[in-house]
Amino acid sequence: MLLIPTKLKIGDEIRVIAPARSLSIISNDIQAIAIRKIQEMGFKVTFSENVREKDDFNSSLIQSRVEDLHRAFKDKKVRGILTAIGGYNSNQLLSYLDYDLIQKNPKILCGFSDITCLTNAIFAQTNLVTYSGPHLSSFGMIKGFEYTLDYFKKCLLENNHFEFLSSKEWSDDPWFTDQNNRNFIKNEGFWLINEGKAKGKILGGNQCTFNLLQGTQFMPHLENTILFLEDDEEAHPETIDRDLQSIIHQRGFDKVRGIVFGRCQKATKMTRELLTAIIRTKKELNKIPIIANVDFGHTTPTITFPIGGTARLEVNKSKVKLEILQH
Repeated sequence: MLLIPTKLKIGDEIRVIAPARSLSIISNDIQAIAIRKIQEMGFKVTFSENVREKDDFNSSLIQSRVEDLHRAFKDKKVRGILTAIGGYNSNQLLSYLDYDLIQKNPKILCGFSDITCLTNAIFAQTNLVTYSGPHLSSFGMIKGFEYTLDYFKKCLLENNHFEFLSSKEWSDDPWFTDQNNRNFIKNEGFWLINEGKAKGKILGGNQCTFNLLQGTQFMPHLENTILFLEDDEEAHPETIDRDLQSIIHQRGFDKVRGIVFGRCQKATKMTRELLTAIIRTKKELNKIPIIANVDFGHTTPTITFPIGGTARLEVNKSKVKLEILQH
């Protein structure tokens, strides 16, 4: 049975954990802005015991991170869990987690990037819907955050169906180094790659991180899904191609209903033409609807979407419609 956690309400406590990199790598100024912004929404912000612990890998001990996640799920006062930041090493935790504890204490867990393996694995093991969305650190952004906040609220505070509309502009600058010197680019909207209609369960997030689950008990079933996939500046067209091919080789891919690609960072050198060419080489993708340049991934702003929720995608020459039906 699908478990959908209770939506956040004014006055709820949100616990910050660091299953990947440590909170301590985020500047105090950005932390303060983020905390204030969440508090202004009406929430109480608390921090896990080991959230600032940092080792040689800018992370912390596996046991520290596992304990913090377990305590956050077990604590009855906590209604939502927000990751501090992404990075690396979340997959170190998967075989140590108490999935029965998580399943018996369903609540919102939100983050993206390296958190992809955690959110998808928890869904695979418990049927608990988790969320790809902003970290605590994301809330530290001063300019260009309105769109991100709007979809965070639509997905985590409200119960209604909603449609994703393209942002008016986007940015790929390192905003955390200079909050006042930002470069925003006019958004050309969704890229239509393949036409068609699909309805399915949402899986995915950061593509190379999602692929870390392959061949394990933590990989969700791909049947009857719409995959949401993106990659960051460390990727390039060749690695994006082979990582996508690796997903295609997974059992159940023949029943994937559609694909939604998030926006690539400029450093990847990915273009609409290159992505289309990659997709055209793969016979398995010929008959499913595919769009790209959607507002999620490592550019800003970003949507929040439910891992394990339901999406509907309609793609034709006159329109592209992407809706979230169950979240």
